[in-house]
Amino acid sequence: MSKRQTEVAVIGAGVIGSAVAYYAAKAGFQVALIDAGDSAQFTSSRCDGNVLVSDKMPGYDTSLTARSQELLDELSDELDYDFQWERRGSMLVMENEQEMEMGQKLCEDFKANGITGVHMMDPNELAQREPYLARDLAGGMWFDGDGCLYPMGLCYGLAEGLKKYRGELLLHQPVTMVKKSGKGFVLSTPDYEIWTERVVNCAGIQSARVGAMSGIEIPVKPRQGQILVSEPTVQLAKQKVMEFGYMMAKFQSSDYVRPVTSLMEKYGVALVYEPTGGNNFLLGSSRYFTDMDDVKVDIEVMKAIALRGIRFFPAMADVKVIRSYAGIRAYTPDHMPIISDTVVDGYYVATGHEGDGVGLSAITGVLMTQLLSGEVTEFDMEPLRLSRF
Repeated sequence: MSKRQTEVAVIGAGVIGSAVAYYAAKAGFQVALIDAGDSAQFTSSRCDGNVLVSDKMPGYDTSLTARSQELLDELSDELDYDFQWERRGSMLVMENEQEMEMGQKLCEDFKANGITGVHMMDPNELAQREPYLARDLAGGMWFDGDGCLYPMGLCYGLAEGLKKYRGELLLHQPVTMVKKSGKGFVLSTPDYEIWTERVVNCAGIQSARVGAMSGIEIPVKPRQGQILVSEPTVQLAKQKVMEFGYMMAKFQSSDYVRPVTSLMEKYGVALVYEPTGGNNFLLGSSRYFTDMDDVKVDIEVMKAIALRGIRFFPAMADVKVIRSYAGIRAYTPDHMPIISDTVVDGYYVATGHEGDGVGLSAITGVLMTQLLSGEVTEFDMEPLRLSRF
């Protein structure tokens, strides 16, 4: 077994761990990024590429995302790998007048919390912007600054950038032990024994298991989401389109009952449409709790997602699905990620982003690096502390 020594060991080479490792290495830390598989092999390869304020609650959450969008603007110039970051905007669409009333209040809340470039759309503007949308929709909400990217590409770019800053990428090395050793830790993998001053647990749905190795309880649960991939086809919309009910499904709201089937309600099915550079589109979404390793797609959920898509884009009825996939996301009880130190000195956690990992990856990397450096953080960290649970 080969011995290694480093200042910061980051466990998990998905989009969160890759961002943490990159920014820490850029700040001057000696970093080892460790994963049981390949870069982006697990959740970060089974998701879409949303970086949106439109699917967040106005306030702290939207401020984090807006800052992450700015950082992605910088990374798109900084990294050698093109991860296809584009700010095309996004829209929420409303089925009925009740949703429009709720949307109007939400729009005002976005503006009050510093989100610019957001406004309500009547049916005429909706049809003018996206003529393939169903004509009976009540209206929508437009967001200028939102964008999307290629998640695996972002992971690859960050990993290459890490190496440029003399960091190590140790793949196919599942961590089997994390043990406190003097002023640091010893990590064991099949091929390495690694001594490190600090550990950052970015293991996503595995973060609770990894945390338990050091006696740290991390309250994340596996929540599955499925996505359909269409054949190449006419562009049904130029940017991300979500139904307003997506917010209700995401945050498990009981304030509003959506006009959906019982199956759609059970599996949290709501329209999320994302065009890709290959002239096809990704279609979601679903959200339901499942087993840790359950990445099987369910035909009934696929049908429900397809039917929900057709309700908003009738032309989808003539489009073929060429494949589908499912990913497991790390859910926390309050829907906020954990970016925090812990009761074990030198042990840090960045996990629990659920469906917002891609969007919050860059700001997570920056905030964790500020924690590691002992700097004043850009944001108040109290809402993200592990100790809140």
